[in-house]
Amino acid sequence: MKVLVIGAGAREHAIVRSLVADPSVDAVVAAPGNPGIGLVARCEPLDDVTDGAAALAIARHHEVDLVVIGPEVPLVAGMADVLRDGGFDVFGPSADAARLEGSKAFAKQVMSAAEVPTGLAHLCTTLDEVTDSMDALGTPYVIKDDGLAAGKGVVVTEDREAGVAHAAACLAKDGGQVVVEEFLDGPEVSLFVLSDGVNVLPLSPAQDFKRVGDDDAGPNTGGMGAYSPLDWAPAHLTDDLVSRVAQPTVDEMRRRGTPFVGVLFIGLALTSRGPRVIEFNARFGDPETQVVLARLRTPLGQLLRAAATGRLDEYDALRWSDEHAVTVVVAAHNYPGTPRTGDRVDGLDDVEGVPTAYVLHAGTALDAEGALVSSGGRVLSVVATGADLREARERAYAAVGHVELEGSHHRGDIALRASRGEVTVG
Repeated sequence: MKVLVIGAGAREHAIVRSLVADPSVDAVVAAPGNPGIGLVARCEPLDDVTDGAAALAIARHHEVDLVVIGPEVPLVAGMADVLRDGGFDVFGPSADAARLEGSKAFAKQVMSAAEVPTGLAHLCTTLDEVTDSMDALGTPYVIKDDGLAAGKGVVVTEDREAGVAHAAACLAKDGGQVVVEEFLDGPEVSLFVLSDGVNVLPLSPAQDFKRVGDDDAGPNTGGMGAYSPLDWAPAHLTDDLVSRVAQPTVDEMRRRGTPFVGVLFIGLALTSRGPRVIEFNARFGDPETQVVLARLRTPLGQLLRAAATGRLDEYDALRWSDEHAVTVVVAAHNYPGTPRTGDRVDGLDDVEGVPTAYVLHAGTALDAEGALVSSGGRVLSVVATGADLREARERAYAAVGHVELEGSHHRGDIALRASRGEVTVG
């Protein structure tokens, strides 16, 4: 089959890399893709990643059999609907179903109806409501923009003024709303669950690192690294989350007449009171996808098409490598603020000398001379696998050491505590 992948980041590069390795996939087209994806697949221009009509034209031109939509923005904008109406099999939820990510308030409503364990939350439309909710729920304050914010719409702080300021900025947007939530203690877990609208199938859990600096210092980002599997997690965790969270949510979405087809990303905390869902996303997460797909041995193209066509019940279980995987994000100068772009990226050929390591492009472009340069905040995801987490970390960081990008920065503690056996569940 021929597959079209929508998106331009490291998540999409990871998806393309896995699709190319699937014997049932004859060709992969990416729109718009990036220079790294262009080395293994055909890239087509897509100036506006929310332009469903343009994506439909690309799908028709290449006569693809499956479309995989990577980012959340085109999903919330309804690209999957346009492509399905055009007669294509699509892995990705409709606009109505993607509201699970597009509106945190809507996600909380679904969680309540499905009896999904989650934290207390208040939807606020005024600053007075925000401050009252902050007083009611206490510190640390968790203030979330209700809409999409590229992973940077959440502030968790002990500083009341900082929380109020973030809420004010969110409310200042057209139709702005804020969700004030109870802080959830305990280690965080990311779990991707595939859904065909009826059946669900979990992938391997991962853990990501959201703050920009070591020891979780500084502001939130889109994610600075991740690892999988989670040796410290309870053995029954995935089964528990499928029965208590994923299946009830998919059942509730179907009951509402908006079946969820795609991947339900469950972000949760393993609190002292048990697992509690922090948020839902309607697509593969970045950077967790990079480590989860690094270990998946079941052919990805066949799996995603089964989800897109209502055939997930054909799979009893997935096949996984016994290895551990780590990814480290190399970010541009000043990220997560306004990143500097246009800096040369060198040293990637030397990464090939590190066993199992490889580079996934996120924010890269080719300049007028054809040189690789930075074009976004998160520039690269460097991935490596190993027999255990320690070896995977060593290889990933050895590979990062070969990357040359002026002013770049990365966290030095991705998966460090887990590799030392220091992550525990209360």
